[in-house]
Amino acid sequence: MVKKIKRWFKHAFAPPWRQRVLFPKVTLTAIETAIQQSEMTHSGELRFVIENALSSGQVWRDVSSHERALELFSNLRVWDTEENSGVLIYLLLADRTVHIIADRGINQRVAQAKWDDIARAMQNEFGQGNFQRGSLIGIERITALLARHFPATADNPNELPDEPVIV
Repeated sequence: MVKKIKRWFKHAFAPPWRQRVLFPKVTLTAIETAIQQSEMTHSGELRFVIENALSSGQVWRDVSSHERALELFSNLRVWDTEENSGVLIYLLLADRTVHIIADRGINQRVAQAKWDDIARAMQNEFGQGNFQRGSLIGIERITALLARHFPATADNPNELPDEPVIV
């Protein structure tokens, strides 16, 4: 119960401006550009989501950051691509977590351990205050995996928006 209360306070009192400080417009633009360039090299689709904190109700119901990532994966329709090749990068700032959720087409070819390694590399950079660098490293590493398993074809439509989502 004490752990739940501590988490509730962390989310309830997370400054609403925090993501604007950690991810200013220049960083969001760099992320969008990296996603656009990434998607030229493979037939996958990337979505990048930043959430400052969960609602008090979500925290009280013990919604984990992973559960929230899965919910956003669905809500943003990352699963709704022709080759089932969507990937969600989800950051929950209040919990200091990164989750990478890949659709079933990719998960048949890439082990969860690879996504977890990329998430850890991003978290390491974020822990040092390097939010733009950490984000771009994550996108770069995901791009390498997607280019290997889902190379771009002549018909390579952009099925999902490229700009980062701030929740």
